[in-house]
Amino acid sequence: MGQPKKFRPMLWLFILLLLGIFLLIYMIGNSRWWKRKQYPMAYEDQIRKYASEYEVDPFLVVSVIWVESRFIPTAVSSKDARGLMQILPSTGEWVAEKIGLSGYSDEQLFEPEINIQIGCWYLGYLTSQFPDSRKLVLASYNGGIGNVNKWLSNKEYSPDGKQLDHIPFAETRSYVKKVTSVYEIYKEIYPSWKSRTIDE
Repeated sequence: MGQPKKFRPMLWLFILLLLGIFLLIYMIGNSRWWKRKQYPMAYEDQIRKYASEYEVDPFLVVSVIWVESRFIPTAVSSKDARGLMQILPSTGEWVAEKIGLSGYSDEQLFEPEINIQIGCWYLGYLTSQFPDSRKLVLASYNGGIGNVNKWLSNKEYSPDGKQLDHIPFAETRSYVKKVTSVYEIYKEIYPSWKSRTIDE
C-alpha cells in the first residue's frame, strides 16, 4: 500500500528542516567567528613584540604555538620540550646565552614571555638559514637543523640540494603539513595582522 497523502507534507517539512540544520551547521563551521573560537589569538602582544624584534612572520609564530601546545603554557612533551612553543631545555639554554638572558633557568620556559622570546629568536635563526623556504624552517624546528641539512645533501630527498621533495621523518612530515595548514587558517581569519611572509 502507498503512503497516505496526508503524511507527505510532513515528510517534505522534515526533509527541509534537516537541510536547514545542515546548512546552519555548515555556515557556522565556516564562519570567521567560529574559526576564531577554534584558532584563538592569545599572547598577541608578546607574539607581535618578539616576531617584530627577530624579524619572523607572526602568523608562523602563532601557528607553531597552536600546533605545539594549543596555547597551554605548562605543556610538556615526552621529550621534555616545554611551554607554548615547546622548547627543549638544551635549546632554551643555548638561545638564552645568545640573546643575553641573565639568570636563565629551564623553569622559565613555562613563562609565556620568555618562551615566546626564545621561540621567536630560534625561528628567526632558522629563517636566516633557510630564507626562501618556510617548509625547511618548520622541518628544522621539528626535526632539527642538522637532519634537514643532511636530507638536503641526499639526492634521494633533495635533487637540487635546496628544497626537500621528501621528508623521511613521518613526524616531521606531518608537522610541516599541520603547521602550514594552520598558518593559512590564521592568515584567513585575522586579515588585519601584518605579515612578513616567505615563499614555500
